[in-house]
Amino acid sequence: MATYKKRGYKPKTNVEKEVELEAGSTTAEVFSSLDQGASKTEAWVEKNQKSIFMVVAVIAIGVLGYIAYQKFVFEPKQIEAANEVYQASSYFEQALTADVQKDSLYLMALNGNAGRYGLLDIADKFDGTPAGDLARYQAGIAYFNLSQYDKAIEYLDGFSSGDAMMTPVAKGVIGDSFAQLEQFDEALNYYLQAVDLSNNALTTPRYLLKAGTTALRLGQNAVALKAFSRIVEEFEDATEVTQAKAYKAQIGRAHV
Repeated sequence: MATYKKRGYKPKTNVEKEVELEAGSTTAEVFSSLDQGASKTEAWVEKNQKSIFMVVAVIAIGVLGYIAYQKFVFEPKQIEAANEVYQASSYFEQALTADVQKDSLYLMALNGNAGRYGLLDIADKFDGTPAGDLARYQAGIAYFNLSQYDKAIEYLDGFSSGDAMMTPVAKGVIGDSFAQLEQFDEALNYYLQAVDLSNNALTTPRYLLKAGTTALRLGQNAVALKAFSRIVEEFEDATEVTQAKAYKAQIGRAHV
């Protein structure tokens, strides 16, 4: 139990004096060690302050450089890319719906026209921007529709986006390209990737059906049955349901 000492209290015995001296000594040692630690730290800082300042300066320059790059390089680059991609994308969209001259429109979209960049230039020059990513995607689709399947695979395999529709379509068209090249193992792999990338009523049943029919071609009936069953069970309103049911029945008859 602590004892309250009145002002002016003095130890009366030798034992009390020794305890007080020891306590004072211990406290002094604690403060002394703190002072020594502080002195060592100050000495280390003083000795290494040049290196410290250099590290801080490098970090500061890096942060300022990133901010400057975003403001003065990346943002203007995005604006320029968006302006350039407009005309090329316009040709691409016209080609998708055109009844005639589709190939000519796709080529103008890819290579540019009247001094404007085409999708290939934009994908290269503005790589890493949203416009550059869009150009890469559209270039891949254009090449597929021009039956240049190797180039379609090249451009679409380098495409990345968080878009829930474009990303699975890109993988699916790679699958279609491999199927056209009769590389059905690769086609199945990309169809399954397309299925895994997004769960929606448009792309998912489409690529499930393609995965199922390709798996059947490869003799992978279990994979095919799983794909067809998922269409029937999860996408009952999809246009692919009728075909999925027919293929399921075909697999069932094969096992009778």
